[in-house]
Order: sequence, then structure tokens, then C-alpha cells
Amino acid sequence: MRFASRGKIGARPLMVVSLLLLLTAGYVEAQWGRYREGRIPARFAPSVMPDGAFTVCRIMYERTRLEEMGVGWATDYPYAEINLLTRLSELTRTTVSRDEKGQPNTWVVRLTDDALFNCPVTLVSDAGTVGFTPEEGQRLREYLLKGGFLWADDFWGTPAWTHWEAQIGQVLPRNEYPIVDVQPNDPIFRSQFQVSHMPQITNILFWRSVGGSTTSERGTDSDETHFRVIRDARGRIMVVMTHNTDIADSWEREGEDAGFFRQFSPDGYAFGINVILHATTH
Repeated sequence: MRFASRGKIGARPLMVVSLLLLLTAGYVEAQWGRYREGRIPARFAPSVMPDGAFTVCRIMYERTRLEEMGVGWATDYPYAEINLLTRLSELTRTTVSRDEKGQPNTWVVRLTDDALFNCPVTLVSDAGTVGFTPEEGQRLREYLLKGGFLWADDFWGTPAWTHWEAQIGQVLPRNEYPIVDVQPNDPIFRSQFQVSHMPQITNILFWRSVGGSTTSERGTDSDETHFRVIRDARGRIMVVMTHNTDIADSWEREGEDAGFFRQFSPDGYAFGINVILHATTH
């Protein structure tokens, strides 16, 4: 069954909340007490995917600068993807790739790996620290122009944005491929759930440290969220950038704190599923 919600982001669509609360309890047990972000070894994408079902690949990169509370390419890995694919399979008709134990297959890929071209969707987390070599930039450009899709998430403040903008500009020059803000009437906001704006989601450690009093991790320099994209010549979205928010933490940390879940996860999943559906159907 395909589920839909007519609630707006911020109103916490009742159907989504109820479904996810019912489905959460047992699935993310692995996160309790044993999960340490940045310490799980990379599971590299194979040269031939095990099946033709949907999957997500995380891009491994070298950091050229540091950001507070970020751990580079492994930020939010691997439970952000695992949980997102689980919810995607539950709340849409999408068939996701699974291993022999039934867990969603998610992968890590270097831009120089040929397996990159087997990945329908790629993620870059802690995007304000990435450093692309000329070879990596050329490969990423080729991937995107051939139909690939990249989501850059979890980077905060002006310095992180300036750094990312320069890096992606080496891949897709701004004079040919401008970065534009997504307007509220864009179809991406209505792929499945009626979403009015991109939510600001903080990572769970920051949220706990401030007692939930704010979601802006860089103070006044990250008050405003930015949902930006780069399109190809035909208007297809190649790159999504979610700046001043950590969408993936609403997926990754969904089972660790009931308060965090209620405040962020339903909105994060509604937004994330909309983006994925739009990227794979347009």
C-alpha cells in the first residue's frame, strides 16, 4: 500500500508518526550502547550489484578541513542509510536491495571506483569538509551528467558552505550549472508527502547538550536553512544540498531517544522520502 499524508511539515503528520512509532522499537536495537559513529568499517560497493533493487551509496572522501562534531565521510554511517531504506520500503512501493539477513544493502564507494556508476543515489555527509582531487571531480561530473544523483547534507554555517560551493564548482562550474534555492511550489515538496519547507534538524549530541533549546548548531550563522539544487540542461536535479541542517541524523538516531524521534524523525523521513522519490522518477 502507498501511504500519503496531507499534513504539513511541522504539523507532524499523524499517519507517518503512528506508523514509524509502531515500527521503530525493535529495528534499531543495534544502536543502543554498541553503535559508535565513525568506527564501523566501510562496506564497499561491489563491481556487480547483488540485485536490481534500489540502494544508496555513500561517497568516501578525504577531508581538507574539520568541522565540529563531524567525522568526515562516515558521519551518520551506516544507520542513516539503513533506516532510510527501511522506511522507504515500508512507506512506499519501492523495493530495496537486501542482504541474506534481510537488512538493506547500503554501500560505500570512492569516486574513482567503477562501482560508482551502479549507484542510483549517492550521499556526501559532513559536506563542508570534502576535498575532491581533479580525478575525483572529473569522475563525479561524469557520473552526474550520465544520470547520477548526489545529496550533500550536514554542513553548517558560512565557512562550510563556502568550502562546499568551491568544491562542487570544480565539478559543475557555476556559469554552466548554477546553484539555485528550491522554491516552496517545487514538485519535490509533493512527491509523496505534502511538505511546506525543509526542517532544521540538529545532531542528537548537540540537541542533548542544549536541552533541545535550539536547533542551530552554529548560532546566528546557521539560523536559516538552505535547500539548494543543481540541475542539468534539461532541468533534472543532479545535486541536492541541505545546508544548516542534518537531515540524516533524524534517520540515523531514530531509536535512541523518544523525544528526539518525535521532534525530528517524522519530518526528516517525509522530507527524505520526497527527495528520493523525486530523484528516481524525474
